[in-house]
Amino acid sequence: HSDVRFVVGQERQEVFAHRCLLACRCNFFQRLLGPEPGPGVPSPVVLSTIPAEAFLAVLEFLYTNSVKLHRHSVLEVLTAAVEYGLEELRELCLGFVVKVLDVELVCEALQVAVTFGLGPLQERCIAFIEAHSQEALRTRGFLELSAPALLLLLRSDKLCVDEADLVLAARSWARVGAAVLERPVAEVAAPVVRELRLALLARRRCGGGEPGSEPLGSVGEQIVEAWKCHALRRGDTARGASCHRRRGLPREHHRFLDLPLK
Repeated sequence: HSDVRFVVGQERQEVFAHRCLLACRCNFFQRLLGPEPGPGVPSPVVLSTIPAEAFLAVLEFLYTNSVKLHRHSVLEVLTAAVEYGLEELRELCLGFVVKVLDVELVCEALQVAVTFGLGPLQERCIAFIEAHSQEALRTRGFLELSAPALLLLLRSDKLCVDEADLVLAARSWARVGAAVLERPVAEVAAPVVRELRLALLARRRCGGGEPGSEPLGSVGEQIVEAWKCHALRRGDTARGASCHRRRGLPREHHRFLDLPLK
């Protein structure tokens, strides 16, 4: 006795439901479905942006007030819950995400948290990445972060990663974004480059660098040396967040970061 038909996701799966129940349980569907359909076969309601599995989970919750969540689809269900105004389903999803959070999921979860302003989830994801920085930087989810989400990470003092690795990760992120957006790499990278802390890098010396240092090339050497000479030792007024230590690999010259400005 269903009286509404949905065509869901990119796979265009047909899903049948009951208009009255959906309208009673969710204001989003009440507005979407409108008044009772007229005689004849009603036109399908197309929802192309939500995967079929996530939509079926939403319907399961609306029909039974419970839901069986899965790690691989919970973020899509969470997104639908936020967009459809289903507060109880949103809380169930948030609790589940926290339980199953791992390296492969954390950047995707952070992106959802930033997109929808889910503060507690955002804090939990950042804390997880701070503790597993090296692994998180190598995931596909990291490369797909938005600029605002990446900025949150780069502003953290607790990342357990050397700054040279952060520079390489940010470069990879910018290249992927440039390819997707069809924009120059420099333009895509511009919002996040300012949050990279060049003062934490060690310059390359002739005949060998400091232990753990990475070859930066002549331009990188000049930039880092300028920061070390001016910002660190001479008390340049430009010294700020770019000189704050991170939890990552300590370098010999980091002792200058703790000196008071003169």
